[in-house]
Amino acid sequence: MTGLYVAISPHGFGHTTRTCSILAALQSLMPNLPITIVTTAPQWLIDSYLIKPYHYRPVALDIGVVQADGLQMDKLATLNKLQELIDRQAEIVNPEGGYIKSEGIELVFADMPPLGVSIARSGGVPCWISSNFGWDLIYQEWLTELPEFQPIVDWVQELYSQADLLLRQPFCEEMPAFRHKIDVGLTGGTPKFSPPELRKKLGLDPDRSVVLLSFGGLGLQAIPYHNVQRYPQFQFLTFADTAPQFDNLKVVSGREIRPVDIMPLCHTVITKPGYSTIAEACRLGVNIVCLTRSGFAEGAYLLAGVENYMNHQIISPADFYEGDWQFLDRPFISPKLTDQIDRGGEWTIAERILVQLQSTRT
Repeated sequence: MTGLYVAISPHGFGHTTRTCSILAALQSLMPNLPITIVTTAPQWLIDSYLIKPYHYRPVALDIGVVQADGLQMDKLATLNKLQELIDRQAEIVNPEGGYIKSEGIELVFADMPPLGVSIARSGGVPCWISSNFGWDLIYQEWLTELPEFQPIVDWVQELYSQADLLLRQPFCEEMPAFRHKIDVGLTGGTPKFSPPELRKKLGLDPDRSVVLLSFGGLGLQAIPYHNVQRYPQFQFLTFADTAPQFDNLKVVSGREIRPVDIMPLCHTVITKPGYSTIAEACRLGVNIVCLTRSGFAEGAYLLAGVENYMNHQIISPADFYEGDWQFLDRPFISPKLTDQIDRGGEWTIAERILVQLQSTRT
């Protein structure tokens, strides 16, 4: 039977969660489709989105950015890791190309390792990529400080230019390296619980409005949790198991409950610029407080999406780390645009993959 090879960047959790939301839709359309997921992102994260079988292949295909947490980046370490990856790319691509041939894979679907294209070419199959930005956007911004990134930018763009199709998600850059692109809607997961069910499961006070602190797979260092006590009218939820014990602060296990599961309960989500959290909050119509992020070019596109489509506040890291969280007392700013954004991107992509795979059988 026709198989699908899915190459996912292990950078943070967002690439994995948005791709797995697509795969969940695809599995509902093709329940018996053999899917191989190739990433070093944790398997429990994949399992939180997929309930049907798949094959997990823990191969590191991408570096992304080396980060200490969700905001702090190590550019020099990123450069060194990327140079090592390029030096040993043949050691990665050749076995993966062989795997594609031996397993009857007919399509590589990537978010968004450049090596996904090389692997597809090695295996003799098409490569589709889905994302809202490319790694060349990130590395180009660093050229003034580290011109050594130029060969890496060139390498990324050359591989992206060979992709057969880009399914471009919203809050996006132009992504000019790709020759063929189709715009799709927002992707994301579907909450697993009803709000009353989840309130009971978490033991939440029904009289308190919920504020979710969600900062992606890398989290944030030194969150000023003492500010939580300034707002007893709110029930704060966090995934950080190092958080202190306060009456109105509860730690949630990310292996059992996902951010998207909590969002229907939320008055507010406080987060940093990351596609999956913002997209899922936007799809569910949740108010958002979003920190700014310097040095990561995708952030500007995500913040523009927040301003255009969500009730929001944009705050600086200083407001978050050093202030007393007065933003919780301020009214939200209404979205600039009144047009509705497409919230069904995972189904659009899944249906296109279905048609592509069915066409290979005829």
